[in-house]
Amino acid sequence: MKPTLSLLLSFFLFNISFGQYVPVPAPAQSDPVLISGATVHLGTGTVMENADVAFAEGKITAVVPSGTQQFPNHRVIEAKGMHVYPGFIATNTTLGLQEIGAVRATNDNRELGQFNPNIRSLIAFNTDSEITPTVRSMGVLMAEVVPQGGRISGSSSVVQLDAWNWEDASYKPDFAIHLSWPSSSSYNWRQHRMERNERYAEQLREVESFFDQAQAYSQTPEHERVNLKFEAMRGLFDGTKKLFVHANTVQAIQEAVLFAERYALIPTIVGGRDAWMITDFLVEHKVPVILDSTHRTPAREDEAVDQPFREPAILQEAGVLFCQSHEGFWQYRNLAFQAGQAVAYGLPYEEAVKSLTLNAAKILGIDDTCGSIEPGKDATLFISQGDALDMRTNKLTHAFIQGREINLDNKQEMLYRRFKKKYQNK
Repeated sequence: MKPTLSLLLSFFLFNISFGQYVPVPAPAQSDPVLISGATVHLGTGTVMENADVAFAEGKITAVVPSGTQQFPNHRVIEAKGMHVYPGFIATNTTLGLQEIGAVRATNDNRELGQFNPNIRSLIAFNTDSEITPTVRSMGVLMAEVVPQGGRISGSSSVVQLDAWNWEDASYKPDFAIHLSWPSSSSYNWRQHRMERNERYAEQLREVESFFDQAQAYSQTPEHERVNLKFEAMRGLFDGTKKLFVHANTVQAIQEAVLFAERYALIPTIVGGRDAWMITDFLVEHKVPVILDSTHRTPAREDEAVDQPFREPAILQEAGVLFCQSHEGFWQYRNLAFQAGQAVAYGLPYEEAVKSLTLNAAKILGIDDTCGSIEPGKDATLFISQGDALDMRTNKLTHAFIQGREINLDNKQEMLYRRFKKKYQNK
């Protein structure tokens, strides 16, 4: 018995020591910092060449041309020839809710049932995920974590990606309810063709009925019997929560927007595959879009092969407020390169940066404190040796979340160093 226990204990300790690799969260900023001589991409659509950025106690204190102001008692980071960006924001992600997609025990991103507005993604957020450091090393420093499944999957929260636990990570908790709009058709994988959804009208009525009941419930401040689902919906009707609707087709987007207006709501469209077709409609109704991954093939056979790559430029030119997202969780390490590809297909460079920073912050409702490099905002930013939207030159040297200098090491880098030595010795 004792040898067996010893073996199990040794195996457990081995896996703790060598299996998991998550850097220790950084302490609060102690000394003021000056980044000197860098090209600073403000996130507002503008850039400053040869500029200084100073921050103290987690807040940006100055953004000025280099050498025009003195900063005594600051720790100086010489960044001449380098680039400074606001921290990129991952939207519509299951980062921290999933670890290994094929291993069910590591996935905590969905619940049973169709209407679950009371489900909170925040309390399931895993700050010890090994995936988070790999995403963080690519400039993604904040994320909106979103529950999945059902018609109403629950509420999403914004987290910062360097914390001991979900309470510390919380940046804007439970701010949006996520509704998946019913689809009028679906793809039959057996017959390889689209089919009409026979339950479409019924599903629309279910959504309408749920919203009607939730609105009626919210009009009474107190109830003898508390309904957790309707309590979670209360914020939609008093303006403290946003409605995020997952929809892709023209029909679904338009129906969702008009549906939300019946309840005096302005929704955010998540996915928005066909949003480029109805930009005038989106502008007229002031609807923002969280654009799903553009690293994909066209949705229809008669669309241009590069149509997904051109969508960000079309939305930006039309005046639609949008940000870019990716699919899944670990794929967000390529978020910046997706934006870089959009630049090659017509999106102005600084607008591409803005789509990952200030635009995302505006859509999430956190633009007062982050999303751009401006005095008074959080010092959530990073330094790259080169163009952060180019996979050939993006290499982070420093990154800060609310002024805390975070460790950019991760398991992939550790494995690279390990096996590099192995083959160097041969």
